[in-house]
Amino acid sequence: MEEASGAAGFGRVVVASQNPGKVREIARMLPGWEVCSLADFPAVDFPDEGGNYEENARVKALVAARVIGLPCVADDSGLEVDALDGGPGAYSARYGGPGLDDRGRLERLLSELAEVPVPRGARFYCVAACGWPDGECVTADGACDGQILTSAQGDGGFGYDPIFKPEGFDRAMAEITREEKDALSHRGRAFRALAPKMNEKAQSGA
Repeated sequence: MEEASGAAGFGRVVVASQNPGKVREIARMLPGWEVCSLADFPAVDFPDEGGNYEENARVKALVAARVIGLPCVADDSGLEVDALDGGPGAYSARYGGPGLDDRGRLERLLSELAEVPVPRGARFYCVAACGWPDGECVTADGACDGQILTSAQGDGGFGYDPIFKPEGFDRAMAEITREEKDALSHRGRAFRALAPKMNEKAQSGA
């Protein structure tokens, strides 16, 4: 098992994801922590996810923490589209089946919304969790309202960012700056709310 190091203020924390874009994004929200990717540690087998954001995030964080022996953060995020009654929601990462990549999923979504007039309201929602090997877990959530565009725009970000226009912007999430995205994104808001809870646990020495 890896031992936590205090060299980076609060020590090391592992993001329970191998998505490099997500790991970089989360790292920016956790100042004082040495943020590592799941790719740097032994393989972790996660249970199948259901339709509950908080449960999915908690399970991923706690399973990874038990296997690795370090605090681990995870999130469960989804794109909730008004015209799809809140779908794909917690199933956003698996939308359309395992054969689709990010581009395939957003094209599938655009095709389903082809007959829906604009503006097409939607929001990104995220629950972030940090689990420790001792079984403690803290969570926080965040949301970002906006609209679904009629076509993909920009090449920044990942996932559904190219077809989501945040409220107050005339550009897709994939076209805004890193600083703008950090300030308004669902994941940024969730992890900024989670960070003080993580810091308190680390400072307590528990």
